[in-house]
Amino acid sequence: MFFVLSKTLGFLLLPTNFLIGVGVVSAILLVTRFASLGRKLVMGSVLLLVICGLSPLGNYLLYPLESRFPAWDGGRGPAPDGIIILGASIEAELSAAHGTPVVRGAPDRIITAAALAHRYPNARVVFSGGSANLIANDAREADYAGAIFESLGISKSRLIMERDSRNTLENAQFSKALVAPKDGERWLLVTSAFHMPRSIGLFRKAGFAVEAYPVDWRVGGRDDLMGFSNVILDGLGRTEVAVREWIGLIAYRATGKIDDLLPGPAPK
Repeated sequence: MFFVLSKTLGFLLLPTNFLIGVGVVSAILLVTRFASLGRKLVMGSVLLLVICGLSPLGNYLLYPLESRFPAWDGGRGPAPDGIIILGASIEAELSAAHGTPVVRGAPDRIITAAALAHRYPNARVVFSGGSANLIANDAREADYAGAIFESLGISKSRLIMERDSRNTLENAQFSKALVAPKDGERWLLVTSAFHMPRSIGLFRKAGFAVEAYPVDWRVGGRDDLMGFSNVILDGLGRTEVAVREWIGLIAYRATGKIDDLLPGPAPK
């Protein structure tokens, strides 16, 4: 039920979809005796579109997510025993249609993980990504990730492909079940910086101790908090990503799937 609600209610609450919904309602009201309300909703939706697309709103929402975990310092401690990469980089349906891996989003996850695998040749490499679609077909991200890592020089014997997870909660649970981490082992978690707080919270809840290796930043430093977007689609994209992540954090916290609204580094 949680997964279904996340893909339906969560979908409707995203800024672009929400504004489209307001626009449809406005158009209907314009031909009724509530035309005045319809006109106000039209003006309000246009104003919200401008705010979401051109203002620094997306940057403000992303910054606390992306700055929650610092860049990983690999100069201390033993070499990692394993590297976990979360999906959302590979378009499984397009990959199936063209018979070759198609990477469209967050390529940093794969590139960084491959670099880490070369740096630590004894570390196991886990790619966790199934299908996030509400009605899933047999095309899964993990089915195509192995070929990408092999093409980047990572031996197939080191690769573990987890293809059944549909969301970050299942990424954590299924990855733990696959690798059965032992006490004292060191595992890195590679995912986008904005996604790291929720991911770490879920891995902690699953009892899988991992170290954050954030990549794929969308915002720079504090100076970007006052930056306006010149292209409305760019601003909308950042706002959409941020709102989706905050909705996920709120939903997971409200249902007890994470212990903190904004998980951060573990106290030393």
